[in-house]
Amino acid sequence: MKKILVIISVLIVAAACAAPPTNREAAPANANVATAPSPVTEADAIAKEKAAWDAIKNKDYEAFGNMLDEGQIEVTGEAVNDKAASIANVKVFEPTDVNFSDWKFLSIDKDAFVVTYTVSYKGKYKGKEFPAESARASSAWVNRGGKWLAKYHQECPVKPAMPPPARPADKAKAAASPAASPVTAAAGPDPIANEKMIWDFLRNKNYDAFAANLASDSIEVEPDGVFDKAGSVKGVSQIDLSKAVVSDFQAVKLDDDASLVVYMSKNSGSAPNEERHATIWANRAGKWSAVFHHGGTPVTKPGAMAETKPAASPSPKMAASPPMKPMKKM
Repeated sequence: MKKILVIISVLIVAAACAAPPTNREAAPANANVATAPSPVTEADAIAKEKAAWDAIKNKDYEAFGNMLDEGQIEVTGEAVNDKAASIANVKVFEPTDVNFSDWKFLSIDKDAFVVTYTVSYKGKYKGKEFPAESARASSAWVNRGGKWLAKYHQECPVKPAMPPPARPADKAKAAASPAASPVTAAAGPDPIANEKMIWDFLRNKNYDAFAANLASDSIEVEPDGVFDKAGSVKGVSQIDLSKAVVSDFQAVKLDDDASLVVYMSKNSGSAPNEERHATIWANRAGKWSAVFHHGGTPVTKPGAMAETKPAASPSPKMAASPPMKPMKKM
C-alpha cells in the first residue's frame, strides 16, 4: 500500500511540473512581445499617410487627431503649428481630387520613419475655391507604445528644376573642391548645434565636411526635386550661401536616437529670400548624421495667403499657392 502511495505521489508531482504555465507565469514573456514595435514597410507607411488624408477629406477630425502625436508639429509658411493648431486648420481645408506620386520611404530607426511624396489637389479653403496645385510633402511618424503616430509634416510648392548659375570653369572647379578647413567637426546629440555647424560648412564652402555629416541614405526635399546624398552635395556647391543667416531654431525629439530641428534661413540675392527648413538627425551605430532635410517653404505673413487671389493661370512659382495656405495639417 505504501508503495502504491509513493508511486501516486511521484506521478502528481511530475504532472504538476509538466503543467503549462499560468497567465501570471507567462506574463513577462508576453509583455515583451506586446511592447515591441511592429516593423514598418514602405507600403505600411504610404497607407498611414493616405489614411490621414482620407480623414481630412471625410471631415473626420477626431480620427485625424487620433493619428497625431501629442507633440506633433506642422511646418507652414505662416508658422510652426502644434497639434491643436493643425487640427483647427484642417477644419477650413476641403481638398478634392487628391492624387499622389513620387513616393519615397526612409526608415530613420526602429521607432521612426519618414515618407515623402508629391500631392496634387484642388478644393476650398475657408469656403473659397482654389485651383489645382501641387506640393512636395514630407511626414515623420514615430512609434509610441506600439502605435504609429504622425509627428511632423511639411510642404513646399513644386517648382521646375533651375539650371545651375553660369560661372567660369576655373571658379567652378575651385568651388567643387575648396581649400576649406579640414573635416574635424563631428555631429552630436544636439540637433541645433549640428545644424549651425552644417551652415558654417556651407558658408565656408567646405563641402567635404558637409558630405561627411550626411547619412549615406539621406533624402533632401526641395521645391525643384527630391535628392539623394550626392544630389544634395552637388546642389549646395552650386549656390552661394556665404551670407546665409539662420534663426528661430526649434528642436523636437523623435525618440532616443533621433531629433528634428526646424528653423528659418535667409539668403540675400535669392527668391524667396526667407524660408523654413527642417532636418532630422539620427544616431546610427554611435554616429550622428543628417538623414533627412526639407527646405524651400517660403515664409509668409499670417493670413496673407488667405487673402491672395488666384492668378488667372497658375504658374510654377505658385503666386497663389494653395499648398501654402491650406497645407495638410500633419
